[in-house]
Amino acid sequence: MEHASTQTPTRVVLCLPVEHGPNGTQVLLGLKQRGFGAGRVVAPGGKIEPGESPEAAAVRELVEETSLVADIASLLPAARVYFRFPANPAADMDCTIFLTSAFTGMARPSAELAPEWHRVENLPLERMWDDSALWLGRILSGERFDALVRLAADNESVDGFSTVNWPGHGIPAADATEADFPDITQA
Repeated sequence: MEHASTQTPTRVVLCLPVEHGPNGTQVLLGLKQRGFGAGRVVAPGGKIEPGESPEAAAVRELVEETSLVADIASLLPAARVYFRFPANPAADMDCTIFLTSAFTGMARPSAELAPEWHRVENLPLERMWDDSALWLGRILSGERFDALVRLAADNESVDGFSTVNWPGHGIPAADATEADFPDITQA
C-alpha cells in the first residue's frame, strides 16, 4: 500500500454518548454546522490540542459541541480509525473514538453541531460520511479495533477499508501502522 505523505496526520477524537432507556439504545450524533464535514451528520469531536490527552480532548469537545458533560473516567475506548486521503494527504487524520454512558446535561446546539439522538438500529448513514457505515455500527455493538480507511480521489468515497481487532478490551499501547493492516487494495 502506498502512502507518500511526509506530514503527520492530525490527531482527533470522537465522543459518542450512548443512552439506554425505554426507547432502546440511542447514540448522540449531530448535523455539522461548519468546517470539515459541514452538512453531514457526524459524531461530536475534534482536534486534540497540544499537551492534551485524547480523553481530555473527548470530554472538552463533547461539552463544546453539545453542552453534555462526560465523566472522563467513564470513557470507553472503542476504536482508532486512521483516515488516509491519498489525493490530499494534508487531510489525513488519526482518530480515537470513545463511548460514554456517564454524562450530565441536556444536548444543545452549538456553532459546530446540531445534536440529534438516534436509535442504534436506525443510524442516519445516508446523511453521514460513506465510511461511517463500515465502523460505527460495529463499535456500538461492542467490537473494538483499529481501522484503516483509505479515501478515493474524490476525498469522500471509500477506496479501501481494513481492521485489526484489539487483543483485549483496552486500547493497545501503540498506535497501529499502515503495515499492520491486511492489504486493502481494491481489485
